[in-house]
Amino acid sequence: MQKYTQLTYEQRYHIYLLNKQGYNQMFIAKSMGRNKSTISRELSRNTGKRGYRHKQANRLA
Repeated sequence: MQKYTQLTYEQRYHIYLLNKQGYNQMFIAKSMGRNKSTISRELSRNTGKRGYRHKQANRLA
């Protein structure tokens, strides 16, 4: 079983950029070498009316 590691600021920024460009969660996950569920949870937790906010997500983590 793999040990879970938190996303870094750079990884959250990477998610932000690819999500903004319209890439799906599977593509984002593969490009980062992460599981799709990690990206899904990150986006669902930190997406509001103004979209995914990587700086706010990093502060909350």
